[in-house]
Amino acid sequence: MRVKNSKYLEMMNMVFEKIKKMISELFFINEDEITLETGFAKDLEADSLDIVDLVMAIEDEFSIEVEDDEVKNIVTVGDLVEYISRCIQD
Repeated sequence: MRVKNSKYLEMMNMVFEKIKKMISELFFINEDEITLETGFAKDLEADSLDIVDLVMAIEDEFSIEVEDDEVKNIVTVGDLVEYISRCIQD
């Protein structure tokens, strides 16, 4: 079980690094300022169009489909990383 957890954590880290780069480019912010606790609305002041752009980029990058119902539950970068990691794992 420990190996699986280790691999999952590695995958989450890889996802986080890709997400940081995408957010940095989309929101014109330094990657070093993006943490798992960074909030899309609160910290990045993202509006609905920003979120749509980010979701489309994520779907392309990770070959997944982000469900509309899930988008409203994704408040922080950490929420997004967890969601993508679960999708990739399944």
